[in-house]
Amino acid sequence: MHILITGGAGFIGSHLAEKLLQEGNQISAIDNFDPFYSRTIKESNIAGCLGKPGYTLYENDIRDASALRDIFSKVKVDFVVHLAAKAGVRPSLENPKEYYDVNLNGTLALLEVMRENNVKKMVFASSSSVYGNSEQIPFSESDNVDHPISPYAASKKAGELLCHTYHHLYGYDIFCMRFFTVFGPRQRPDLAIHKFTKAITENKPIQVYGKGDTSRDYTYVADIVSGLVEAIKKVNGYEIINLGNSRTVPLAELISLIEKHLQMKAVIKYLPEQPGDVKKTHADIKKAKLLLGYNPQHGIDEGIDDFVEWFRLQN
Repeated sequence: MHILITGGAGFIGSHLAEKLLQEGNQISAIDNFDPFYSRTIKESNIAGCLGKPGYTLYENDIRDASALRDIFSKVKVDFVVHLAAKAGVRPSLENPKEYYDVNLNGTLALLEVMRENNVKKMVFASSSSVYGNSEQIPFSESDNVDHPISPYAASKKAGELLCHTYHHLYGYDIFCMRFFTVFGPRQRPDLAIHKFTKAITENKPIQVYGKGDTSRDYTYVADIVSGLVEAIKKVNGYEIINLGNSRTVPLAELISLIEKHLQMKAVIKYLPEQPGDVKKTHADIKKAKLLLGYNPQHGIDEGIDDFVEWFRLQN
């Protein structure tokens, strides 16, 4: 199968491409190398894919419909995994316009070029942030998510709605996957585990917002990839599916684990609470288990150990 991965040089996209290549698929990866973080990081992410038979990288922006048409004219795409997005809750508060432009207009451009080329199967990367500060714990796909608390979350919810529209009007098969705080080797440098690890190793304070009483459902990247691979195989109709670990980890426990695996102590600097941050995430993964046979294998302790080992190799 020929699979197009948008955001293919990113954290999750590069891991997914490697797995799909191993399974004998052909991969066309699109990435615009957005300056949100260093290009060098993304080049390192895809070093294991470049030059492999069946792998092609296109440096393009998903908002560029003509570039997308050119790619679809060169290869017969069977399936699209749409991971590309402007990511991050806090940065979206600073530049909501660009988040909507990339995350909605980019998705729309992709769906339209798919329609022109009669490609009707997609997996779309959504986010646990769409649940906002829901008091319903754990978060279930049937919960009302009409109250996002950041532009990023709202753009992801809007992306799900756009995907449903194309399913309804044009018969697309689309699974929208709500990722819960993905971590592991190659994690983006703006995310907490990476930032904390870097700060501690440099003997700098780590920044904790509010009282530090938040908690997250941390999901190891290999488990996310396993869920995506099964979604590609089983996509049918329109579904929204949580991909999480279904265990909530308090921030204090996370910091303690990073300290343990680094064998260093953190210095904590408390800062004011940040607007847009959710208090707690916790995935109900019954639907993923039922539809995909999803069964996360990696706990937070093992995952932090793997991340720290990878981080030390990079630095």
